[in-house]
Amino acid sequence: MSTVPTIEPPSRRGVLVLASTFVTQILIYGVWYGYSVFLVALLGEFGWSRSLVSGAFSTFVMMHGLLGPLIGWLLRRFGPRHLIVAGAVLMGFAMCLMAETTRWWHLYATFGIVAALAMSLAGWIPSVVLVGGWFPDRYGTAIGIMGSGIGVSIFALIPLAQVLIEAFGWRWAYRILGVAVVAWVLPATLCLVRDPPCAHPRAAEGASGRADRGKTATGCWTLARAARTWRFWGVAGVFFTGNFVTQMLLIHQVAYLVDHDVPVMTAAALGGVVGLVSIGGKIGWGTLSDRTSRPLAYSLAFAFVAASLGALVLAGRNPTSCLPYVYAVLIGIGYAAMAPLPPALTNDIFAGPGFSMIFSAVYTMGGLGLAAGTWSAGWIFDVTGSYAGALWLGLAMAVISPLLMWSVAPRRLPHRAGVVS
Repeated sequence: MSTVPTIEPPSRRGVLVLASTFVTQILIYGVWYGYSVFLVALLGEFGWSRSLVSGAFSTFVMMHGLLGPLIGWLLRRFGPRHLIVAGAVLMGFAMCLMAETTRWWHLYATFGIVAALAMSLAGWIPSVVLVGGWFPDRYGTAIGIMGSGIGVSIFALIPLAQVLIEAFGWRWAYRILGVAVVAWVLPATLCLVRDPPCAHPRAAEGASGRADRGKTATGCWTLARAARTWRFWGVAGVFFTGNFVTQMLLIHQVAYLVDHDVPVMTAAALGGVVGLVSIGGKIGWGTLSDRTSRPLAYSLAFAFVAASLGALVLAGRNPTSCLPYVYAVLIGIGYAAMAPLPPALTNDIFAGPGFSMIFSAVYTMGGLGLAAGTWSAGWIFDVTGSYAGALWLGLAMAVISPLLMWSVAPRRLPHRAGVVS
């Protein structure tokens, strides 16, 4: 008799949850990635330094990351559905407050703190726990599909934000986007989304042979136990370095290209190209990692990230050529791996009841990497008048990140029975 475990088909409810969360990602992350065009508008109106304006985004992502442990605790107490509802309402409120900005500290308070809390409640951590719980045996693929909603957001909402800014001004652009977030996420989450089952098979039949996952059986991991292992800190390092370089590029790419004589609308449209390319990339990298290995897929992706850095430099020297579009395609393909692969790696090693707390903790390190990358690029520009130093630093992170992935990833993917209903 065959000993190969059977992979259960996904449930109808799981598919519905995945579809709803996909659309939610589009709207929620329009706030995140749309800041690249709002940054240019704020610089133009207030004349603040680049490090001051990018510092608001760094505060946003740092707060978002530091809130990870709290979100993990809230997830265990209330479940992801309730958190997403609360976050959507708070996000709409935050965006209306952001529209009233007149001083630099207004931006830091509303975007850096209030919007960060809203993003933490409605964003990536609850969504990963929600969707991953419905697709435990297709983890990389499901998270890739969900994360491709962020690609749609970059493709559609960054250019849309620029259109709204040019038509109505940045203040009304924020108000319109805030209303759109609440109008979809609140009713869709209440009506269509259900939390995954509290208990379902987690491949107990395969636990005994899983030496790569540590000496504890699946379900025994706690945050305290995981934090005493080198793999926990290796996974945290993957989150930190990967987010450092990819988010640095995504946030500063418009400013860099505009500085090098690329028209602002063209630069914003390139952000849309990044998002469009990343849609297929997120699904593709997730599926490839499920069928081969996480490190192999991740290394291939970060080869594209490294290549994109060179293409960006060349695009700055040839702003009227096709090189800006080459950059956009390369970073879109490479950055896409950050959505499915680090969460899937965390799940491969630390799956079980304690996963939400552990994932929240390593995600915090990703937030710190994101904040460090975006702020340091702005600071380096202010000090040197150039992004050159930031790009070299980004290249170093693009090399280190896959090396960390290889050092911690299990040699064989674990199997877990799917959720059916």
